[in-house]
Amino acid sequence: MRLAVIDCGTNTFNLLVIDLLHGVYTKIYSTRISVKLGEETINKGFIAEVPFNRGLEAIKTFRQEIKKYEAEKVFALGTAAIRDAKNGTDFVKQVKEQYDIDITVIDGNREAEFIYFGVREAVKLTDEISLLMDIGGGSNEFILANKQTVFWKQSFRIGAARLLEKFPASNPITKHETDNINAYLTSQLQPLFEAVKKFPPVELVGSSGAFDSVIEMINGELNGEPLVDTKTEYNINLNDYSKIYQLAVNSTVEQRKKIKGLVPMRFDMIVISCLMIDFILNNLHLTRLRASTYSLKEGALIDFINQSSSNYQIN
Repeated sequence: MRLAVIDCGTNTFNLLVIDLLHGVYTKIYSTRISVKLGEETINKGFIAEVPFNRGLEAIKTFRQEIKKYEAEKVFALGTAAIRDAKNGTDFVKQVKEQYDIDITVIDGNREAEFIYFGVREAVKLTDEISLLMDIGGGSNEFILANKQTVFWKQSFRIGAARLLEKFPASNPITKHETDNINAYLTSQLQPLFEAVKKFPPVELVGSSGAFDSVIEMINGELNGEPLVDTKTEYNINLNDYSKIYQLAVNSTVEQRKKIKGLVPMRFDMIVISCLMIDFILNNLHLTRLRASTYSLKEGALIDFINQSSSNYQIN
């Protein structure tokens, strides 16, 4: 069976096409498109006309690729921007009418669960507890888990696009502005701080997205290990991360455009993402950092393979 998975994220839409045979899948094709669904209005609770249409165009492109690769089945998932927007159901309806694709909108709890499945597939978790972190545009998911058990998970409405809109930054961002963001994160993440007292993690494991960019910047600027399709787990040296953090946070937009390994879709979001990663590392006193190149779409696929859920629709 050839299967296509679409992850309709707040910043980026992702497509994964795989062949599934006897419970084992082989990746055929993947791509992503920057849509920024929450642009300018994410904290106002609706999708503006321009990003709404960008999202539809992305689905149109994906439909063409799905047809090209002759996928027999398609399932699509909608996350924070779609579930939180007053017109999110309108977007889902138009995708169905125009492209005959059903988007199943999942809640933050389900999103965190899929992220765990994806990370566990990519990264060799142990019996020790790891803190899994997924930085989205509309929400961030945190999961305290080991290789067999999720001890705690929660989705927080503090995604990079949401914070960027809530805390407009100077160019470059100032210390006062970063202090304000850190204070806000402290107030919002109290449930996480309580959870780590009960389930203390030994490391931070980042899920795709911004963490992919960190790997690519370490490769480009510090001659680190390249991001390749054949590798799904990366150990990130904290000294290297610190250098990349300083480079990103202290740069202007024009300077960030020259950072080797930083893709255009992250020119604006990488500062907020680095601030959040640094906040977690420092406040939880974590000295180990790994990254998974798998995230929600791979986790949803694994869940489908395991036949453990029927909460999404298959076309």
